[in-house]
Amino acid sequence: MNDPRALPATELKQHMLALGQAARRASRVVARSTTAVRNAALEAAAGALERELEALLAANAADLEMARAQGADAAFIDRLTLGAKGVRSMAAGLRQVATLPDPVGEMSGLAFRPSGIQVGRMRVPLGVVGIIYEARPNVTADAAALCLKSGNACILRGGSEAVRSNQAIAACMHEGLRSAGLPDEVVQVLGITDRAAVGALITMKDHVDVIVPRGGKSLIERISSEARIPVIKHLDGVCHVYIDASADHDKAVAIADNAKTHRYGTCNTMETLLIHADLAAPLLPRLSALFRSKGVELRGCERTRAVVPDMAAASEDDWYAEYLAPILAVRVVDGLDQAIDHISTYGSAHTDAIVTEHHGHAMRFLREVDSSSVMVNASTRFADGFEYGLGAEIGISTDKLHARGPVGLEGLTSQKYVVLGDGHVRA
Repeated sequence: MNDPRALPATELKQHMLALGQAARRASRVVARSTTAVRNAALEAAAGALERELEALLAANAADLEMARAQGADAAFIDRLTLGAKGVRSMAAGLRQVATLPDPVGEMSGLAFRPSGIQVGRMRVPLGVVGIIYEARPNVTADAAALCLKSGNACILRGGSEAVRSNQAIAACMHEGLRSAGLPDEVVQVLGITDRAAVGALITMKDHVDVIVPRGGKSLIERISSEARIPVIKHLDGVCHVYIDASADHDKAVAIADNAKTHRYGTCNTMETLLIHADLAAPLLPRLSALFRSKGVELRGCERTRAVVPDMAAASEDDWYAEYLAPILAVRVVDGLDQAIDHISTYGSAHTDAIVTEHHGHAMRFLREVDSSSVMVNASTRFADGFEYGLGAEIGISTDKLHARGPVGLEGLTSQKYVVLGDGHVRA
């Protein structure tokens, strides 16, 4: 049914409507399936990925050839490339998701009421999840696996540059679904490269329950502004590390180093370092030398540059910046209040950390910093589904409803009230 060609507007609308209707029907089938059936589908799909390694690499090679012909840069080519290791990693990811606890049907909070009824909550799938992402083909397998395990159907729209890779991965997922007795339509991967398909998907409120955009800021901003369906998203990852006056110096240096230089292009990478004025003189030269040895450009406030004079001056825009590059903004603050105020003013509510040996300051930071992940004496790079024990994540949410932080299986479910009685009637 999927077709990589652009379709006329009327035909595109009908095509997307048919996809949505099929996804809704499939969502009811997968929602009532057992954990064993869904796990079997994941295991079979993993086996298909491994067996079809050569076909997957051939499809990916065709995508890479087209991307190079269109002038894609090295970073884009890297994101698009699968490789044998990447295919095996996708298969391993499916198997890992199969081992995770199944949240569907889990009941909690059951309690007797004075009337004699029991009231509690049960976890249920969201229904149909639409996921829009860019050039990484591995997202196709990760997203499909998480949606399947949590009892949801999904409609996936990857970047047009990866259309052949994504269709090849989808074929393996369909093989796994069929082997477990589930319909192919539990996982649908759009082959249409026309951007109008995205516009249709994000407005199909009768057939799609939630949209998850994964990609650059421009993509997420577009989805957020145009969607007529709830969106799970984050726009920016302006993450901070605050080094408190009581911080252990070695811990502070190790955490700041890892938070910035472990990987530059991730949303949980530190972009601004805040440091207490009492530690500026003893720590800033050490940190500056370390970062510069790794090629990190530093941009500091006036107080920072008074300690490290050859550092570039930070502008107001630097405090808002998500560099995704070896650039770091540095600011000296007078204490915890000023650090929290800075994070509240310039942060993106993604991930922020404090390095401190003062328990009271740690607890205040945890309570008062309103971000999706808040850390004490740990690198911001831990804000990740695998590190949190969630397995692969569908994305990270900085919204407060419905999910917040890394979104794994539980974030792809909702809760409904359940009531247990034995002929009870209300007086």
